[in-house]
Amino acid sequence: MHLTAALVGLVMVFVVLRDAFETIVLPRRVAGRLRVSKIFYQVTWKPWAAIGRRMPPSERRESYLSTYGPISLLILIGLWGIILIVGFALLLWAAGFNFQSPITALYVSGWTFTTLGIGDFAPKTDLARLITVAEAGLGFGFLAIVISYLPVLYQGFSRRETRISMLDEWAGSPPSAGDLLRRASAAGEIEELIPLMETWELWTAELLESHLSYQVLCYFRSQHENQSWVAALTAILDFSAVWQAAKATGHTWQARRVYAMGRHALGDLSQVMRAAPQFDVPDRLSEPELAALIQVLLEAGVAVDAVAFRDRLKKLRKGYEPYAMALAHELLMDLPPWMPLKTRQDNWETTAWEGAAPGDSLH
Repeated sequence: MHLTAALVGLVMVFVVLRDAFETIVLPRRVAGRLRVSKIFYQVTWKPWAAIGRRMPPSERRESYLSTYGPISLLILIGLWGIILIVGFALLLWAAGFNFQSPITALYVSGWTFTTLGIGDFAPKTDLARLITVAEAGLGFGFLAIVISYLPVLYQGFSRRETRISMLDEWAGSPPSAGDLLRRASAAGEIEELIPLMETWELWTAELLESHLSYQVLCYFRSQHENQSWVAALTAILDFSAVWQAAKATGHTWQARRVYAMGRHALGDLSQVMRAAPQFDVPDRLSEPELAALIQVLLEAGVAVDAVAFRDRLKKLRKGYEPYAMALAHELLMDLPPWMPLKTRQDNWETTAWEGAAPGDSLH
């Protein structure tokens, strides 16, 4: 019995330490089946999302879904700690720490792991003393690493959301490739779109690296219900596809680069999130939207062959839309429109103060 308890305890401690190391410290994607965090997110997200799917699209639903990321992170950290405490309790019992009951074993292991050091029970053997010291040291290190992990997550989230907020004025709310092109054309700043794509190429690379390393960031949602990292990335890919299909200004290398980076991000993240690409879905780009998009290109001075443009755009869309749709369905994040056909307000033009007219003082 003691040998069995020791083996079970060792396995529990090893599995959690490996999972915590791969989740917090190791800056790369890890493929492994026996991972506490992987099983945890598979088990908890599905019922959470199922409730969200039953709720009508509203701010209430978005608020509900937005709590999953932070709550799941805290629960996962607590789950790691509980498994470690149980594992060390088994090791202490196997090492000859005479406990009166299983509750006492958990109690001793708990105050040792959290370094409280109450001391009302003392180990009786040298092996039990060694395990006690090891658990205290590991508990101290574990708590320190977890505390340092939280700022890294929120820094990654903040960097991601800064660019998404800035996209509001460039491409509308939610962002769209057609609006981005229309606004730049109306301002006579078409050439500004090339450095914009360069900026979003870097943003996409940072998104890929941070969300592969820290999967929980995928569940963190934006401040506004009409914004999300999936919608922003899809809108930029839509625009890069339009730019390439239209061969706008003759410069397409930057568009090809951001397209390749975005396609890479969507493909890898859909695999991490276990979201299979969706090929048999309704077309996102309607005929009226396509006609309006071509008209905007013509007004911007881009000579477009409608038939060739349609064919090239369709081929480019096949490379990323199935993955974007899969992620949108998995995370309950709406994909952006291609070309809004009705007038809409950006987020910066609205206010939470109902009845306040533009220019009214809110003080």
